[in-house]
Amino acid sequence: MAEDRALVDRFLRDGSEAAFTTLYERHAPRMYGLARRLLGAAHAEADDILQEAWLRAATRLTAFRWQSALSTWLCGFIVNCCRERVPRLTAEVDPTEALVELPQDGPIDVERALASLPAGYRAILVLHDVYGYTHVEIGALLGIESGTSKSQLSRARRAMRLRLEGIGART
Repeated sequence: MAEDRALVDRFLRDGSEAAFTTLYERHAPRMYGLARRLLGAAHAEADDILQEAWLRAATRLTAFRWQSALSTWLCGFIVNCCRERVPRLTAEVDPTEALVELPQDGPIDVERALASLPAGYRAILVLHDVYGYTHVEIGALLGIESGTSKSQLSRARRAMRLRLEGIGART
């Protein structure tokens, strides 16, 4: 987006606080949402993750080559910060781990069902289905093969579907 580029250039050239604030206000909600979803039950750490991601991104803005959208690049920092806090985010999921049953004490909402998924499933589902990353991009972000991303997405969707149907994760 040309407007992002102009803001980044102004921030880098002049140290403009207004330019940085505008960038922050434009991109922080998406980044924060990604952090909350990737962290699942540990979502209380999303504020810290967001702050850390912005600190890292701000020091590396000069290296950004504009080969992708700025928001995509910024979300990469969120993914990396989350990976440091939740190491299992990038691990292949043990199929038995996905068999955790949700309590059936009322209707299941999407956020609760998503948070109940194993970290690896949740990461791929959120990155692909919510944020629109390709399997190749997910592989690069998470350090896995694109084929692994595809198979994990299929399993994650199945686990999510079961949760939303109120069946829990029984197979």
